Amino acid sequence: MFRVKELTMRQYFSRDLSWLAFNKRVLQEAQDNSVPLIERLRFLGIFSNNQDEFFRVKFADLKRNALIKKAEGNLNAHDMYQQLINEIHEQVSSFNSEFNATYEQILRELSTQGIDIVTHESLSSEHQQWLKTYFKDKVLRYIQPLIISSRMNLASCIDDHLIYLFIELQHNDKHQYAALEVPCIDSERFVLLPKSVEENQKIILLDDIIMFSLDSIFKGLFEFDAINAYSFKVTRDAEYIMSEQDIDDSILVKMSKGIKQRLHAEPVRVVCDQDISIRVEKKLKKLLGLTSFDQTSAGNRYRNFKDFIGFPNVGKANLRYKEWPALNCNEFSKHDTVFDAISEKDILLHYPYHKFHDFKEFVRQASFDPKVTSIKLNIYRVAERSQIIGSLLDAVKNGKKVTVNIELRARFDESNNIEWAKVMTDAGIKVLFGIPSLKVHSKLCLINRQEQGRIVKYALISTGNFNEDTAKYYTDYAYFSKKQQIAEEVDNVFKFIEHSYKQYKFNHLLISPINQRKKINELIKAEIHNAQANLPAKITLKLNNLVDKDLIDKLYKANNAGVEVNLIIRGMCSLVPNLEGLSENIRVISIIDRYLEHSRVMVFHANGANITYISSADWMTRNIEDRVEVSVPIYEESLKQQILDTLALQLNDNCKARIIDQEQKNDYVNTQKQYRTTATKAYLKADNIAKLDKEKSCSPHQSQFEIYQYIKKREQRCDSHD
Repeated sequence: MFRVKELTMRQYFSRDLSWLAFNKRVLQEAQDNSVPLIERLRFLGIFSNNQDEFFRVKFADLKRNALIKKAEGNLNAHDMYQQLINEIHEQVSSFNSEFNATYEQILRELSTQGIDIVTHESLSSEHQQWLKTYFKDKVLRYIQPLIISSRMNLASCIDDHLIYLFIELQHNDKHQYAALEVPCIDSERFVLLPKSVEENQKIILLDDIIMFSLDSIFKGLFEFDAINAYSFKVTRDAEYIMSEQDIDDSILVKMSKGIKQRLHAEPVRVVCDQDISIRVEKKLKKLLGLTSFDQTSAGNRYRNFKDFIGFPNVGKANLRYKEWPALNCNEFSKHDTVFDAISEKDILLHYPYHKFHDFKEFVRQASFDPKVTSIKLNIYRVAERSQIIGSLLDAVKNGKKVTVNIELRARFDESNNIEWAKVMTDAGIKVLFGIPSLKVHSKLCLINRQEQGRIVKYALISTGNFNEDTAKYYTDYAYFSKKQQIAEEVDNVFKFIEHSYKQYKFNHLLISPINQRKKINELIKAEIHNAQANLPAKITLKLNNLVDKDLIDKLYKANNAGVEVNLIIRGMCSLVPNLEGLSENIRVISIIDRYLEHSRVMVFHANGANITYISSADWMTRNIEDRVEVSVPIYEESLKQQILDTLALQLNDNCKARIIDQEQKNDYVNTQKQYRTTATKAYLKADNIAKLDKEKSCSPHQSQFEIYQYIKKREQRCDSHD
């Protein structure tokens, strides 16, 4: 639990501590007995991956700022950063203990289900013999030890994407050290051992296979009486600086140089095997050049636990989530082309409940439709093998004019985007790299089509990336429209990206950094006026992060005017709810479940009009001021109702929703029944298929499952009407 006294004295939660509270919610999923066992193991992998990113980005930034303030002589600011760093260390240490205990519990429960994750110390003689052959045939070719010497800078040789073994070779009173990469990129991390009929399926990790085979790696080349190995992992500062000195370099070259800095960036954390001796740990920390700011901690024997996200599907079906097959959208299926479907009416897809297929068809059909003249697309993150880009390449061959804005600064996707930029440029696609001072984070696609002697524009605006891989487990909205007033403004966004010095008018779309903040402030102000006039006043937001202090202050002001505020915030939330005189009308929940909640929605009651936007933007200062983001109003009442219905289901969740309170305890909603409000049900129409049963308000409501059922029934109803 976070320090109550310190936090409740402030108007805002620390965004860094709030982020840790979010990852604690991920850890809760691994601890939840209602989650299938293998999925719990995968949640541990997600938690671990999140922690890595936290240290690479957020903690590294804190460390950098602390060092800068110290160098400037600003000791008060330095002490503030140091206090926050100390609290992070405290929280992470607590998480590590919970993580290890959870992992051990899952191992015991898996064993009762016929699955054992074994170590090299517990192998039978038959398995030992089998592994000797497996290591020689499958692994040895990838083993490249780094022998520690006085001339080596170990920190510069370590890649923070990988796991290493720190090897100690003892001969008499002398010690020789080596670092050995566990080659998970080239070899399977999880190896299924041969199984007899009656015994459990045994799985051994590649780390243990290498430990089992250490003698054969060093024998004959080094003298040793004993050999010890301890796993470790380094996390580096993920920030990089693009050089402005080489003015002749293209942005691609500058980005490539900048990304390479990560390989040599300062370590900010090292995690070691909990069995490592104090003497060997000190040696390793010295070799890595760690400072007092850097996190060092002991965990279980396996580093890069994020690989457990891909733990193999073994054992009984009940050890994994029951499959929810992605659904066809009948509004597309009943037409010969996507353009016919969108011409009939606007269409809203709900990922991953709907198939991603229809967007791929949108681009694929455009690539060879003789009526299509041009395609424009924003790319932030795409799959490594993107069918969408494949269709764009085909479009160029078919004589279409194709323009793609690709964001090279999408964190951790830079290399992938650089490679795609080269491929598309070579193919003849006009590739743009956005605006130097602004990341382009909006997700837009625009297709121009010749119809009856004029150009008609088809627009797609999404809350999520055009990535067929992540669309399988990120919840997002994709809005297809032929409304020319919307499509023309989407085109203006592309023009703004290419010619940012020109002014463009937006009457419908909210665009960061042009008019987004101003319009949001106006919408909040209108709700305040309604509340002051004793009219119904309500704001409902679904965001990934809420940390912009100016917008938070506007919500506090709305609270004081009597506006009901309901927030669904997945990650960081700097707003402190339920404070008397500040936020007593503000309720905040966070939903963590099998899918990653990613869609952003804003609903302003507007005296019953329910002004509704879907957006690519979180309420963070960077999203409002330092990125190109797009929010689109949903005018069609049937589509608006779908969004309101799904929001109501989420606000009514009492299975996977956690309460964000003053103490950030992450209590489940079902532990505080008084927290639920029947007001959230007002969004649902009386005849709606997702109508909540008020007589059964205490029954379990798991919103992701109920949304899937809601969309499934809706598609079945549309199909029966056809």
